[in-house]
Amino acid sequence: MWNAFFQATDYQAIKPEVLLTVFGLAILLLDFLIEKRDEFLNAVAALIGLGFAAYQLVWFWKGLAGGAPYVGFDGRFALDTFAIYLKLIMVLATALVVLISVKYLEIEHSHYGEYYALLLFSAVGMMFLASGTDLIVLFIALELMALCEYVLTGFLRGNRRSNEAAVKFFLLGAFSSGLLLYGMSLLYGIAGSTRLRDIAAGLSERPSSDPLSWVAMITLLAGLFFKIAAVPFHQWTPDAYEGAPTSITAFISVGPKVASFAILLRILFAGIRPLNVEWQALTIGVAIATMTLGNLAAITQTNIKRFFGYSTISHVGYLLLGVIAAADGTAQGSRDGLTAVIIYLLVYAFMNLGAFAVIIMMRRKDLIGDEIDDLAGLMSRAPGAAILMLIFLLSLAGVPPTAGFIGKYWIFLSLIETGHYGLAVLAVAYAV
Repeated sequence: MWNAFFQATDYQAIKPEVLLTVFGLAILLLDFLIEKRDEFLNAVAALIGLGFAAYQLVWFWKGLAGGAPYVGFDGRFALDTFAIYLKLIMVLATALVVLISVKYLEIEHSHYGEYYALLLFSAVGMMFLASGTDLIVLFIALELMALCEYVLTGFLRGNRRSNEAAVKFFLLGAFSSGLLLYGMSLLYGIAGSTRLRDIAAGLSERPSSDPLSWVAMITLLAGLFFKIAAVPFHQWTPDAYEGAPTSITAFISVGPKVASFAILLRILFAGIRPLNVEWQALTIGVAIATMTLGNLAAITQTNIKRFFGYSTISHVGYLLLGVIAAADGTAQGSRDGLTAVIIYLLVYAFMNLGAFAVIIMMRRKDLIGDEIDDLAGLMSRAPGAAILMLIFLLSLAGVPPTAGFIGKYWIFLSLIETGHYGLAVLAVAYAV
């Protein structure tokens, strides 16, 4: 049994995750050995580890070109182009967060080695979420990522808002994890297995009106919608964004968001696909509500980080529309929808991180605080930063010809090609 479960090639497939784990542990040890003036070496070590992981992922991508995806650990881990693309986004986003964290931690006088180790451990959890095809693997990876997020949110130990945000985030996160675990236990009861392919087979043998299947689907989606900050499970987002260190706000707005969509897509398309019609109807309502609340609530914000929190919520709504397009019955429709989601996640990651990088740069020069009013007159004080911020904000709004517009265009196109004309019109109206 164990020989069948653990193959040598399986360990090759998880090499990027192993590398990041080793570098995370090494940073914890390094932090004890170096002098305070050399604490930047922790960031250097984190970047080296992320560089090795990215190199390994590119090597995997070249090896998979034109070939079948690799499935290991007895069907519990999949290495396909979908996983590799998302993992590359996660690794690059984490590397950018490490870069912008160095100066930010100097501003806050909180330069500790465990900060970078937690970033790497969180990245490990995120990467397993992209490849996991088993409920146990997915849940453990999700909790690894989430626990690191909770600690990082409260990393400014002397800041009351940071501590309060971390406690709220943890309590609501624990509740959502309970919902998710309950849904997973019901799916295990239905299929007698935790592997997604077995769950799909078990659900296909039951009628679509089966109440147990419905309860499992609803509780599972409720837990997942919390992780991606979809309405009505979005309440933690503005508070966590406002209270967390700015560099961590940048991180949780991008990396974990990509990972949460990875697990959502895996479960929807590999696990509960027999309930395709049912979860689509539910997701359409959630997507519309998420876009509506995110766009309207962002207008009334006075705090920069809360504004980005509601901006994230609205972008989640657009991404859910891409998920709906990917649920089209044809192979071409599914491919177009998934492509649109991946492109949107890539664009969103870099424009969001770019905006936060500008905020940290201006904080370092003591040009702005956390309020939107602080941006008034920025063009006269720091024209370069003002222009960069304008570009990133226009991109977040989806104004042509920015990258944000291209991301939304792919979502609109996928909706039209899969026959969701009403949703496409609504999405365009919200974008305008």
